[in-house]
Amino acid sequence: MLERKRFSTGLFTAEVIGILLALLFLSPFYFLIINSFKKLKDILIDAAKLPEHFNLDNYRRAWEAIDFPIVFMHSVVLTCLSVAGLVIISSMTAYRIVRSPSLFNRLLFTMFVAAMIIPFQSVMLPLMKISAIFELRGHLYGIVICYLGFGVSLSMFLFHGFIKSVPREIEEAAVVDGCSPYGVFWKIVFPVLRPIVATVVILNVLWIWNDYLLPVLVVNNTYTTIPLAIQLFFGQYLRKWDMAMAALTLSTIPIVLFFLFLQKHIVEGIAAGSIKG
Repeated sequence: MLERKRFSTGLFTAEVIGILLALLFLSPFYFLIINSFKKLKDILIDAAKLPEHFNLDNYRRAWEAIDFPIVFMHSVVLTCLSVAGLVIISSMTAYRIVRSPSLFNRLLFTMFVAAMIIPFQSVMLPLMKISAIFELRGHLYGIVICYLGFGVSLSMFLFHGFIKSVPREIEEAAVVDGCSPYGVFWKIVFPVLRPIVATVVILNVLWIWNDYLLPVLVVNNTYTTIPLAIQLFFGQYLRKWDMAMAALTLSTIPIVLFFLFLQKHIVEGIAAGSIKG
């Protein structure tokens, strides 16, 4: 009875701590949502106070000010193209490295892993020079290529760990049945990778959707995404917090719903790759 009581007390304490941490992490959403319904003066007076009236005028003005449907579609297209490219390139690269463990492939894998520790700020100036030489700046394909370059290391690393768990026997059976190497990968191996594909998709969607620094360096105002559009509310002498909060809420809703719908696959994919690998 004493051990059961201690266990119950410890479990209760852990649950209380978990609830407090959850409230702490959810507090930014509280400030974001309640201030999106306030007037600017009310936000400046007391940002934590609930609004007296839930007025949608901020959302209407923000929608019109940044032409939200256009910038939303820009973000969707950029995110979809970049994530699709990362999934295809990273999965095929990881499969080749795992199934052909030559010295060159092991060295290549080491280089990919080493690239993960290089901070983006250290390559900003070389990126600007290279993007100018190859005429990547100001174009959609330019920013997609940049995202492929910066995101392929982590994505390939995750695929690499998961592919180790895929038994060779199913591939050998497909080859005996006359399947081509590309057919083996796309028809046999890739469907097995669905948990880690979901993980890679979620992580990269969260990164690319919310990214500000890379788009402002490569495309700037020629292909305006949501983070670039929201900066219009922050001038040198005036910050329109009321409209900015409304625009941020509009941009956050789709990505939060997407994350909640697929978040269970993050742990599933990473755990499967680390334990079975």
